[in-house]
Amino acid sequence: MLTPICPLCGGQVVEKEVEKIVKGGNDVAILRVKAGVCEKCGERFYTKEVHKKIEYIRSELKQKATKMYKPIGRTYAYKSVID
Repeated sequence: MLTPICPLCGGQVVEKEVEKIVKGGNDVAILRVKAGVCEKCGERFYTKEVHKKIEYIRSELKQKATKMYKPIGRTYAYKSVID
């Protein structure tokens, strides 16, 4: 079996479980998904099924349809002190 090659840098792509942060509106979900990850540049490659799931979750977040999601904390925006 051949190891996939990264189309961006030519590095080897290996399958790993990664965290994917999905934003929808002001809400964020953290997913654990499998992805091909380039060992040289770190680029991630998702299957069509994983990509569809990511887009579905993004849509739910935008629509505030998050009853099935487990809250794990709060996020705050901090105004830059450099302004």
